[in-house]
Amino acid sequence: MNDLYIYYQVRDSDAAELAPRVRAMQQRLGAGEVKRRPQAKDGLQTWMEIYPATGAGFDAALADAVRDAGLAGLIAGPRHTEIFTDLEKCA
Repeated sequence: MNDLYIYYQVRDSDAAELAPRVRAMQQRLGAGEVKRRPQAKDGLQTWMEIYPATGAGFDAALADAVRDAGLAGLIAGPRHTEIFTDLEKCA
């Protein structure tokens, strides 16, 4: 199992519309948290979605959920995914 950390930028003007879409998407997936940096820079906020202990096939389900939620038009630039695993599994 891996933990996924996905970060991206959101225009201040789109944040209020994007937040309920992300929360609904995560509810559909049955997993996830969403956080943001406390400060905006140049009218952009940085958001982070966190999905702990994801199993096989989660990345495909997430991609479908992102598409279905229509997130792309409200995000400024790409979504960046980082994968982390427990130290014991790396040895």
